[in-house]
Amino acid sequence: MIRLVAGLLVAAATLVLPAVLDDSALAVYILLGLAAMVTVGVSLLMGYAGQVSLGQGAFYAIGAYTAALLALNGVPPLAGLVAAPVVAALSALVIGVPLLRLRGHHLAFATLAMQLILLSLAGQLEITGGDIGLQAIPQFSVGSFEAGGASAYAYLTWAGLALVMLVTRNVIISRPGRALRALATSETAAASSGIPVGRYKLVVFALSAAFAGLAGGIYCFYTGYVAPGSFPVLISIQYIVMAVVGGLGTIWGAVVGATAITLLVQALNSLAALPGMPTYAPSVLSYAVYALVLILVVLFLPHGLLPAVTKRAGGADPPAHRPGRTRPPPRWPRSGRASRD
Repeated sequence: MIRLVAGLLVAAATLVLPAVLDDSALAVYILLGLAAMVTVGVSLLMGYAGQVSLGQGAFYAIGAYTAALLALNGVPPLAGLVAAPVVAALSALVIGVPLLRLRGHHLAFATLAMQLILLSLAGQLEITGGDIGLQAIPQFSVGSFEAGGASAYAYLTWAGLALVMLVTRNVIISRPGRALRALATSETAAASSGIPVGRYKLVVFALSAAFAGLAGGIYCFYTGYVAPGSFPVLISIQYIVMAVVGGLGTIWGAVVGATAITLLVQALNSLAALPGMPTYAPSVLSYAVYALVLILVVLFLPHGLLPAVTKRAGGADPPAHRPGRTRPPPRWPRSGRASRD
């Protein structure tokens, strides 16, 4: 009952806020929703499948460039937005075949290198506009309706986030979701149980990439401009921080983490814009605060903000699954005879 009431309150606030926020606050609101969309995929990938990726910003960029190129070449914006997650997922399937043979920090560094290579190519290819990028991207439209204001993009963003959360929930409670949890606990044990480990890792990698691609597609229509500078390496680290702070392995934790970190980043940007601050202040402050937040969360809130709050409030316990956590050994019968089971 409490969860239902909380969900209704969040839904009501989501619908009301675009009508009452000014343009600057709406921009933060939209970017928050886009970040939450990507972070849900990161939480699914890391919290349930146990795969670490520092390259989600690459799939965010792939979705944005896909939608932008199609729209600039006369394709309806709706078709471009649909194509964005599809192309991002297909790219993840191709890239994931060699990369997902790696594990742990090797996989993390490989995905980070993938983003660096992608940004380098986008800055040199003529089709992507080079370092200048793609400009004058048409507004998102469906038939005669055109999203001309920020409030329309806010509704579009949070509708996309609702879709992403619904898909993730259905995956988690399904049989493949249970297989993912077993895979994260021990790939060897999962394989011995008949779970196709390689296939499941590749599918969840592609699904998280599709979420990032959808967010990138909405982003390109909202800003009307994409360039390699729109997708710095720091953005992938930011998604990891959001997932960890909110609570890995929880859907709403990704939204909580995205909200906390986005508001923190906005505060840091305001601080860095004060008179007398050096030009490198925003990046230095961001890296320093990300490191500090991660250390504090790992030390004092190892499950993340949302599980800690719900446990303190007497709600659900923190997620039972964490990458690397094993179940207790089974209790064998005390007698020497075999169990009837």
